[in-house]
Amino acid sequence: MDSFDNFQYDTGSSYGGMSIVDDTSSVYTATTQDNGSSVDLSSLSISDDSPNGQAQSGIGQPNGQVHRHELDEDFDAVLDDLKDEGQVDLPPHACSYCGIHSPASVVKCLICNKWFCNSRGNTSASHIVNHLVRAKHKEVILHADSPLGETAPECYNCGSKNVFMLGFIPAKSDTVVVLLCRQPCAAISKEISWNSALWAPLIDDRSFLSWLVKPPSENEQLRSRQISFDQINRLEDLWRDNANATLEDLEKPGVDDEPLPILLRYEDAYQYQNIFGPLVKIEADYDKKLKESQTQTDITVRWDIGLNQKRVAWFCLPKLESGEVRLAVGDELRLRYLGELHKPWEGVGHVIKIPNNVSDEVALELRRTEGVPSECTQNFAADFVWKSTSFDRMQLAMKTFAVDEKSVSGYIYHKLLGHDLEPNVLRTQMPKRWSAPGLPELNHSQMFAVKSVLQKPISLIQGPPGTGKTVTSATIVYHLAKMNPDQVLVCAPSNVAVDQLTEKIHATGLKVVRLTAKSREALDSSVSFLTLHQQVANSTHHVELQKLIQLKNEQGELSSNDERKYKTLIRQCEKEILTAAEVICCTCVGAGDPRLSKLKFRTVLIDEATQAAEPECMIPLVLGCKQVVLVGDHQQLGPVIMNKKAARAGLTQSLFERLVLLGNRPIRLQVQYRMHPCLSEYPSNMFYEGSLQNGVTAPERLRKNVDFPWPVPDTPMFFYQNLGQEEISSSGTSFLNRTEASNVEKIVTKFFKSGVVPNQIGVVTPYEGQRSYIVNYMQFNGSLKKDLYKEVEVASVDAFQGREKDYIILSCVRSNEHQGIGFLNDPRRLNVALTRAKYGVVILGNPKVLSKHPLWHDLLTHYKSKECLVEGPLSNLQISMIQFSKPKRPLSKAMDQFRRHETNARDYLGGASAGMGRSGTPSRFDPSFYRTHDALGYIPSDVQSLRSQATYSSGLPMFTANGPFSAQVPRGTGAKRSAYGSYASSIISQDAGPSTDNSSVVGSAVGSERPNLSYNQSDRLRRRPSFGSSSVAGTSDLGSLSQYDYKSQGEEVDMDDMKSQYTGTQSGVTVF
Repeated sequence: MDSFDNFQYDTGSSYGGMSIVDDTSSVYTATTQDNGSSVDLSSLSISDDSPNGQAQSGIGQPNGQVHRHELDEDFDAVLDDLKDEGQVDLPPHACSYCGIHSPASVVKCLICNKWFCNSRGNTSASHIVNHLVRAKHKEVILHADSPLGETAPECYNCGSKNVFMLGFIPAKSDTVVVLLCRQPCAAISKEISWNSALWAPLIDDRSFLSWLVKPPSENEQLRSRQISFDQINRLEDLWRDNANATLEDLEKPGVDDEPLPILLRYEDAYQYQNIFGPLVKIEADYDKKLKESQTQTDITVRWDIGLNQKRVAWFCLPKLESGEVRLAVGDELRLRYLGELHKPWEGVGHVIKIPNNVSDEVALELRRTEGVPSECTQNFAADFVWKSTSFDRMQLAMKTFAVDEKSVSGYIYHKLLGHDLEPNVLRTQMPKRWSAPGLPELNHSQMFAVKSVLQKPISLIQGPPGTGKTVTSATIVYHLAKMNPDQVLVCAPSNVAVDQLTEKIHATGLKVVRLTAKSREALDSSVSFLTLHQQVANSTHHVELQKLIQLKNEQGELSSNDERKYKTLIRQCEKEILTAAEVICCTCVGAGDPRLSKLKFRTVLIDEATQAAEPECMIPLVLGCKQVVLVGDHQQLGPVIMNKKAARAGLTQSLFERLVLLGNRPIRLQVQYRMHPCLSEYPSNMFYEGSLQNGVTAPERLRKNVDFPWPVPDTPMFFYQNLGQEEISSSGTSFLNRTEASNVEKIVTKFFKSGVVPNQIGVVTPYEGQRSYIVNYMQFNGSLKKDLYKEVEVASVDAFQGREKDYIILSCVRSNEHQGIGFLNDPRRLNVALTRAKYGVVILGNPKVLSKHPLWHDLLTHYKSKECLVEGPLSNLQISMIQFSKPKRPLSKAMDQFRRHETNARDYLGGASAGMGRSGTPSRFDPSFYRTHDALGYIPSDVQSLRSQATYSSGLPMFTANGPFSAQVPRGTGAKRSAYGSYASSIISQDAGPSTDNSSVVGSAVGSERPNLSYNQSDRLRRRPSFGSSSVAGTSDLGSLSQYDYKSQGEEVDMDDMKSQYTGTQSGVTVF
């Protein structure tokens, strides 16, 4: 799609400045030979009813409405009649969205057998592309009466029918084009009559090229059924459950109920539970459905035996390579044999290796070795095993929070619910030395953070990039462990973050245990020697246990009696080690491990708290917490939530973020030690109010031995202008940009030649399609040894969060006329991308397109002012004179949503901040800031029944007078039931105390008459002094988040929310 804006088959066309086809009014006609796709263009021509073809119609002017204002009233009346007639008895090949049925303008999806047209209607993509993307379908066939006949486009070489991969190359004959897939056929084509440099995709600007599928005429579009973006989205959701659903079905009651949105403040833990419980269930249901739909067949396996004598299966997952499937180390897969050379077999194992730049294979370690068909290599299938552990533990934690008065202290209880409390200072003997042994000396802001945390029951620490957040956290843990006899629980949402913090804490000399999931015990890490299972294995106090462990390793299994004794001794040894530990480290979900259920943790520290969903943070907190420290940065990327309904309702907001909105001022670390000062200047000014100070000097971050052509020698950064067009990737759910990928390879090669080693370079891109394409492109087209390029890490922005490289290359990908820049407009994503590098940054993008967004316009202006906006070959970079586009809204408006936390934290005076809703609740969540796993943002929301389950009663005001609780406010007993029933008790199997009857919840709908209930004093103490007379969401002083249609900003295009591959989990919560 490079330079594809001007590529049309109606007048002379050019691609990359070179003439392609002279007779550009002719149409691709189907004269396929031997299943190839060499096509004669000489016989038929388009009767062009549409003005200049589809490609010239902009988003705001769909083809059928370009000249509508010119029609007179009489013609309007005729069109209305035609509309009414046109929807009666439509032929079978009518577009399933709008009813257009011209044979030349429709194609059939070969997966679902539905027909769709090449009209955009009221959306930014043609109807057929809309469907293919949403449904993740990829194959089509033209109508038998179309100019090309009943033809299914496919690759001339390999026969692939993936339309997102297919493109054409003009042969030497001006009337013939050849269809080839982008990778690998077009890239390695050796045919002398083909010029692979002229390859161009069949889908341009999200519609099929007009010479392949004719855009419907203006009259056809005007009399077609008008369908909105939202209706298309909802209809695709319905088709997943009912293939015969129609637009009329969308109007049925209960089809598209939205769950209740989160609040800023909650009256009590029952209301809290009944808001978050349904959201967690929605996310769990979607995650389960997604996993169960990812079965892959026709897998070839090679067998191996691991060092632990367990069977390991190695195989490739095609869906994984295309970005359709997410896989992480520790995930469970079920491998099945479907052939006839062995009796039916299936085995479950966990993933011990995922594809990387070196190998595309997945390694699966099987639990059991008996019966494995190791002599067979073909006809296997792989199923993803869904585990509800993460979601069950979140539900259980919220139930425990509601019913168990000892789960948290009274002060923490009310602070978590958002109640106004008097400040509380803990009486503690402060240490004489603030820095911890084995760790670097603290700077002034780190020291202030440590001092403040030790004196408060609840603390927030904001750690901007490179400010030593991990060192500060480890120092805090050291002092907490030394000052109190109780154990400290340290958590983070990801295993990587937990391991890093565990390593730092161990360096202080504390007795640390790293608790991991059973499925991860075989995985090696930098802190393996600190893991519980390794400490059990190395324990010298249990001679009998050591003998049984040795026997099991030698024989592979034990007798039933020995196995029982083995498990008993293991549990006993684990209990002793855990009890003796000063600090226990695990993931947030791992804190719900049964092995910790009997322990109470007075102090809890959660690192990377802004990357965890709020219910995830509750898991470690309900283990008896009386002092909590949340460490994170709400100006960087937040939790990964996959389901759009849950995201719209606010599950994307972290506990850290909500507490900031409530007026809890985070302590910000202010000295960064990572970036060259010129690299930190813009992020500091834009995202941190200019508060970041540099702990490193410019000379310390300039490598004079690296001869790289920086435009300004003492400023190691530049924005490299690339005007190549974006394309939809092979998965249909992401983007790539071939021009940028080619230039990435050139820049990487130049770094190599300048003396930079591969592991010092990171290539960052927001889109999985681009990530995959860059990896392949460097392997096939790199001018140096392949092994060098394999060592360069190419990953998403999200995967790089919390990490750093010496040099970062950022490929922005987005380059189009009408579609916008998708989730590149998220300031947090830009913040992360700009702050990963220590010595230098290169950004590749299209300034004309990116500057339409005010934040990118500001960044480009910054680079231009530094004379770092350049174009041309790397050997002769010149300052670019390109004119920027004018943003549609001012920067201050675009950043309002992002900066609401700072405004609230900085100016909080006990009330709501400017721009906030009632009681400080933000008026809405900006959907462009969501992080989800669905690459296009079209995620089914399958749970319609939850609203009735989650509806809560209006409740009763417990106090008539306003006023804060005292600092020592008791929580009261948890035995009595609140006006709000328990949601979690109905959907999880575990029990955490007396369950509550959900009938009171379901039976008292929003707006219903208040129940006549009585409360004792302890119940009253559990509730906020005064929330007003009503607690109905949206009408009470609690303040609810308003719900609104999930659309992109600006043009409101329906495919602007492309999501890339995130940190390696398939679910919205990191599996512990």
